[in-house]
Amino acid sequence: MLTALILAACGPAGAELDLDAYEQEIIDWRKGRLDNLLAPTGYLNQIGLHWLRPGVYSIGSDAANDILVPASAAARIGEFRVGDDGVRMLVEEGVEVLNQDQPVTDVQMPADVTGKGIMLSHASLAWNVIERGGKLAVRIRDYEHPFVATFGPLPYYEIDPAKRVVATLRKYDEPRTITVNTVIEGLQQFPESPGVVEFELDGKVYQLEAQTSANNRLFIVFGDLTNNRETYGAGRFVYLDDPGIDGGEAILDFNKSYSPPCAFNDFSTCPVASPRNRLAVRIDAGEKFDPKLHYSGGAGD
Repeated sequence: MLTALILAACGPAGAELDLDAYEQEIIDWRKGRLDNLLAPTGYLNQIGLHWLRPGVYSIGSDAANDILVPASAAARIGEFRVGDDGVRMLVEEGVEVLNQDQPVTDVQMPADVTGKGIMLSHASLAWNVIERGGKLAVRIRDYEHPFVATFGPLPYYEIDPAKRVVATLRKYDEPRTITVNTVIEGLQQFPESPGVVEFELDGKVYQLEAQTSANNRLFIVFGDLTNNRETYGAGRFVYLDDPGIDGGEAILDFNKSYSPPCAFNDFSTCPVASPRNRLAVRIDAGEKFDPKLHYSGGAGD
């Protein structure tokens, strides 16, 4: 138990940390993490990511299609027509494709970033259009993907309260648009950064550049010396509350750091840790990487 390791720890206001309650908090967080991955909207059922240029793309289980899906689907489901107005899907006659349980035959598919994106389905499959860096793609899911049924458990380091640290926000004079590379070669993201968070580990001070996120939180993609050996090579993710003011403090808990979606399949567009966010220290807390929990097969498998 944690109480056998550390008798007390402090938060930003110096309040004593109940270590038994903290251990349960992390256990509950891990359960929620796994539940989210296993959910229909999670990352584990992704089986394909197909980048689109202007033109026509057929989809179905027959090998003659441009986009190949599992044999459980119709030989030809239909086709995507990509033009100046985005992506339109025409469904093959006699094939059932649903949008929110309603059959469709001809439908415009706005990208996910528009706030009007839709998910179409056929048999156990579902797909939507995503936009990343101005490029369009179709992402395909299989709700009966066998990888999901056999997934887990997620590997973790031992819970370490010493990796729950007080971080201080050092704001830039003005928020900056930063450039973040992704696991897709040539694809970049351009999030906003309010500044860096500064914290201390084992008597040394470190900084990580943070990204603005929803719900008054900050998002960090970081790397450390465990990458490529014990944790995912491209880095890990962690969130913390946004203090809002320069010099404001919040808890940065590396026990809640986790692998990006691309640690589990080849069909995600994850950001990678930038050189300035790669720490020359081991962050041996949070989620580890297990290559046996990674699916890289094709959508037609």
